[in-house]
Amino acid sequence: MLDGHGQAPPRISDSELKRMLDASVALVREVAQREIIPRFLRVSHGQRKDDGSLCSEADLAAQHFLAERLSGIRPCPVIGEEMPREAQQAGWESGNSDDLGVWCIDPIDGTTNFINGLPCFAVSIAWMSARRTRVAVTYNPITDEMFYARQGNGAYLNGRRLPLRQVTAEIARAVGGVDFKRIPKQLADRIAVAPPFYSQRNFGSSTLDWCSLAAGRLDLYLHGGQMLWDYAAGSLILREAGGHMCTLERDDYDDDAQDVWRRSVIAALDPGVFVAWRDWVRGNCPRGGS
Repeated sequence: MLDGHGQAPPRISDSELKRMLDASVALVREVAQREIIPRFLRVSHGQRKDDGSLCSEADLAAQHFLAERLSGIRPCPVIGEEMPREAQQAGWESGNSDDLGVWCIDPIDGTTNFINGLPCFAVSIAWMSARRTRVAVTYNPITDEMFYARQGNGAYLNGRRLPLRQVTAEIARAVGGVDFKRIPKQLADRIAVAPPFYSQRNFGSSTLDWCSLAAGRLDLYLHGGQMLWDYAAGSLILREAGGHMCTLERDDYDDDAQDVWRRSVIAALDPGVFVAWRDWVRGNCPRGGS
């Protein structure tokens, strides 16, 4: 059976995926308790990285903890947000050259929130094979909300299947998650002045935005460019919750021709809302998405 891109995915049993998922859930909870929560409200500043984002000692400690322990779940390369770009690239190429796969981790997504004491941040883990996410875990330790999914088996929040509520079927009644930082100005101006949806939210954590959409807390979503660790877990959780997604330029979100390191996203839970939102965004976006 092909994976929709003309390639047969590496063989791995569902029972093995379940074992990996269960172990990942336990590991994420442990790293939050040992390395992240003890530093919450005690980290007053972070280091500014080359891309302008922040990195705190909690990010580094959590990444080190996860990178060491993930090999016990499945020995394969690990890509972490706070690793040098060369190490990330080497891990990605190595993990996709055989059947081992690759772990993709974001030790704290929402570091600015974390540093400023805002209780909206998450730990995120994804196991990817043949460039596709097969196992995904995202955990908000402040709310004790564990979102997780494995390919072909649905998405869950603390044991409850997602979405949690009836999906909004009219874009005019929808609540949208929109990150304005990386979308074209023309599109941002149009959304600010005359959005097609009812109301807009942004929580400062991409991984939690994906999960909020999967849960039905948001109805649609837009982001101009996420890194691999921002979308790796969340995209599977949304897909397993029945959601739909594409990029600003391509209908197939997983198209191999796209840059794996940075990817835009247009998404929604309801299929009708998704089509209306996708068409509206592209119709108000300058050609080429820039």
